Amino acid sequence: MKYISITFFLLIPILLFGQDNIKIYNPTADAGKELVSAIQTAKDQNKHVLIQVGGNWCSWCIKLHGFFQSEAQIDSILKADYVLVRINYSPENKNPELLASLGYPQRFGFPVLLILNQDGQRLHTQDTALLEENKGYDPGKVKMFLLKWNRAALDSSNYQ
Repeated sequence: MKYISITFFLLIPILLFGQDNIKIYNPTADAGKELVSAIQTAKDQNKHVLIQVGGNWCSWCIKLHGFFQSEAQIDSILKADYVLVRINYSPENKNPELLASLGYPQRFGFPVLLILNQDGQRLHTQDTALLEENKGYDPGKVKMFLLKWNRAALDSSNYQ
């Protein structure tokens, strides 16, 4: 009985504050303005922009958000090399014009990641299913993805 009580006690936060209550995307946000701001910040800080497209309804979107925060090495790379912006895709707001201007990344499913340079030009669209391992994201695959698309990796002077 003691173990049942302890298990129930530990499950309460999950039940009360579970995935359905996590809101990382803002359906009412002006994603275009947020992206313009992120591009300017990237230019000022000499970084790339990493766009995460998804919705609060998407379990893998929530997993990716948690993964970015919980993996210290990934969090460090993100902070050093990227300005992160989230673009909502949901019945309330699909951001159709903005996603059209980004090459319809929703064709890959959700979440989907895009890399923009500091001029706002799309460099890459990443199907995040390729970064998964079992029921989560693979730290090695995500790290490799982020490092292969950062500014240093694309600096031509590194290859002369």
